[in-house]
Amino acid sequence: MSKTALSVELHIDGGARGNPGPAGAGIVITRASDGQVLYQAGLYLGESTNNQAEYRSLLEGLKAAAKLKAAQVEVISDSELLVRQMTGKYRVRNEGLLTLFEEALLLQRKFAKCTFRHVRRELNKEADRLVNQAIDLRRDVEGDLQ
Repeated sequence: MSKTALSVELHIDGGARGNPGPAGAGIVITRASDGQVLYQAGLYLGESTNNQAEYRSLLEGLKAAAKLKAAQVEVISDSELLVRQMTGKYRVRNEGLLTLFEEALLLQRKFAKCTFRHVRRELNKEADRLVNQAIDLRRDVEGDLQ
């Protein structure tokens, strides 16, 4: 891999009020080398379940990382279910998640390396804040790709 290849951390979160209910996705992409924020967004998803919102945040985050031409992506999420499913520790049994899971598998192949890390909720505050902002406003709140 060349010295100029971009390596990023992709913090994601998804949430729904009511499960299902009004839902949002939060995405924060930082450069791994120095933590500089390259992109952040809160996306309003309409009616969804919590787990569907988590997957939608992953899908939108991977798409944004691809637009940034990232070579390596570390996905950081407080959803233990999503991380364990994406790393093969859990099978996807829910039909509503299977299509999202399969799309995520395809998207992660766009990168030379894509890893997943589970963190406690308090270590994912910015993505969580963006989820809630999008749900509160009932609209997307996007930043620009750098």
